[in-house]
Amino acid sequence: MSNKVYQDLIVEIRPSGVAVVTMNRPQILNAISWPMHSALEEVFVDLDNDPKVKAIVLTGAGRGFCSGGDQNALDDDVDTISPTRSGRHLIRNMLELESPLIAAVNGVAVGLGATLALFCDVIFAQPSARFADTHVTAGVVAGDGGAVIWPMLLGPVRAKHYLMTGDFISAEEAAAAGMINKVVPEGTVLDHAINYAEMLASGPRDAIVWTKYAVNKLIKDQVHLNLDTAAAHEMLTFRSPERKEAVAAFLEKRKRFAEGGN
Repeated sequence: MSNKVYQDLIVEIRPSGVAVVTMNRPQILNAISWPMHSALEEVFVDLDNDPKVKAIVLTGAGRGFCSGGDQNALDDDVDTISPTRSGRHLIRNMLELESPLIAAVNGVAVGLGATLALFCDVIFAQPSARFADTHVTAGVVAGDGGAVIWPMLLGPVRAKHYLMTGDFISAEEAAAAGMINKVVPEGTVLDHAINYAEMLASGPRDAIVWTKYAVNKLIKDQVHLNLDTAAAHEMLTFRSPERKEAVAAFLEKRKRFAEGGN
């Protein structure tokens, strides 16, 4: 896969066996278009099939990890693309990776961006990083995995607060709540994640792979339980008046709904 080009992704496979995947739309905080979504679905399958890859780091270019779906492009081709299918495939492909997947969260991780980070096996963030699932403030349900992973990490009561308000949680608060692994000094998160990935890449391969597989069974069971329901509910709200108002407000750069409180 060394010569393959992925839409808005930079993929580097290091001699240590660590692949670094960088979401590369820094001018809009790495917001995800449908072509980029497809690239993310593909890259995890390709890396899983590459025998040289022993661990993977996922990060974002510039000052953000990922600001979620690109609101300027989400309605493009929506009649020919199945968002529910795409969402299922992306989550499945991440969970089926044998190699450990490490998140280096270098800034905001919002919506689908937060989902990408939180479905990684180990999550490092720098102090300026913040997490939020803002689907609700866009007038839709958190159907791309947020309704699965936030309750697993925070418990239902705290997760419902963040999912129903779109509030942000800081990196420090997320670490204290057990939502992420560790906060590292500003500007060092990628190096820290790569060093950690290299440590795992040099470890006992079978033991690490099968340990990950055993733990991921818990997450897969939860995905099977409610991802399809959440995705279906997202599609029900995708063409709702609230969604249309949220898109119009975004394009006109004005306030949408009353955004979440503390």
